[in-house]
Amino acid sequence: MNSQKKIHFEISERKVLLRVFDVLFVLFFLYFIGLIFNFHYFKFSATNYYWTIVLAIYINIFGAIFEMYNLQVASNQFLVLKSSVLTTSSTVLFYLLTPVLSPQLPKNRLQLLIFYAVFFIALYTWRMIYVKFLASTRFSQNVVLICEGGQVKELVMGLESVDPHYKIIGYVNSDEDSFSNEGYHSLRSIKAEDLTSFVRKNGIFEIVVASQKTEGITADLYHQLLQLLESGKSIREYTHVYESKTQRIPVQYISRDFYRFFPFSRSNQNKLYLSIVRLTEIVISLIGIGIGFFLIPLIFVGNLFWNNGGLFYTQKRVGKDGVSFEIVKFRTMIENAENGKAVFAKSNDVRITKFGKLLRKTRMDEFPQFINILKGDMALIGPRPERPEFVNEIAQMMPFYETRHIIKPGLTGWAQVNYSYGEKLEDSLIKLQYDLYYIKHRSIYLDLNIVFKTISTVLFYRGQ
Repeated sequence: MNSQKKIHFEISERKVLLRVFDVLFVLFFLYFIGLIFNFHYFKFSATNYYWTIVLAIYINIFGAIFEMYNLQVASNQFLVLKSSVLTTSSTVLFYLLTPVLSPQLPKNRLQLLIFYAVFFIALYTWRMIYVKFLASTRFSQNVVLICEGGQVKELVMGLESVDPHYKIIGYVNSDEDSFSNEGYHSLRSIKAEDLTSFVRKNGIFEIVVASQKTEGITADLYHQLLQLLESGKSIREYTHVYESKTQRIPVQYISRDFYRFFPFSRSNQNKLYLSIVRLTEIVISLIGIGIGFFLIPLIFVGNLFWNNGGLFYTQKRVGKDGVSFEIVKFRTMIENAENGKAVFAKSNDVRITKFGKLLRKTRMDEFPQFINILKGDMALIGPRPERPEFVNEIAQMMPFYETRHIIKPGLTGWAQVNYSYGEKLEDSLIKLQYDLYYIKHRSIYLDLNIVFKTISTVLFYRGQ
């Protein structure tokens, strides 16, 4: 019997752990160096307590921007090094540039070098401890899945791709008509009558029920699940696990009982939240339009030589409540790129000019959309607005697609910062899952998360 206890942190708990210990390690190292060496730049004091608070805030902000709290990044030694360098450099630079909130610059510049070195060593040391001990397989969680045999591959990939420490090691086929003893890769197929013994022998922490056929949960299987629940084992429904792990709504599994997932976030009707968001959008739109105005001469020259078309182009998109509006962008494609027929943009699309690729990668092509935001057609954050032709086509094949139109479309959104450019129907389904998650969980915290991820997307030159 496998009696070895394993520790498992839920995703949100691991992110909190990373954030807290990033700050604690940096502060402890700075305090320790101050005690041993002649280091005076950063001193802990009751009168200057805000120095510590500001530094902690900067660590969390720049850590989020440079993906320090992305669990895939946090488990990779090379990516941890890269993110640690970027986070340290940005945090130290901004900290030095805010002298009102941070210590005065010392006359001895060596103090600043020590500050940078100690900061990096502290952050990187803690992250290597995390990689070595907390991100190892000993902290994985073994799981058993109860589902129809044909669902196994899709269900397993949907969960393990986002959390590599969430290990589904076996499944019970609840569809007797298609019973198979063959597992998926290393996944074992478990007979229903052997579930309890398998759980006890393999140190299973959780049983996930994904079966959509109620008749598949036989009286014997139900009795075993009840006994396991009473013995302290966690038993959860797949859609709840999927949503918490992937931060997406699994629309493909909830078509018959989608109303269980309503109501969506109260923020969608909260007047205070909406007023704050709208005021923020107006301010940012004015700033964005100002920046775009100064970029026009540069983009005009590039467009003149490499795009051979009008500087701006407009296109009809579907907005809130299904009402269409004209979106404004800088040109990135050749003229008459579609010849009157709507076509999905693709990766390495030949219609996109070389200068257009630069504009798209840097997101400069989207600056004119601040005009749409100022007018109220779009929001800063929300589902990306789609063309009417595609909306009608996709809505016929995909349930709940038009649910995206409950709120205004956005310049950036939860789908945009979590998924690559979509060019197939399957991509639209995944992006819809992210959009519905945002509509369901919309909040100031999630908005800030999207803002930080958007900055990361631009800085790391991602997307199309």
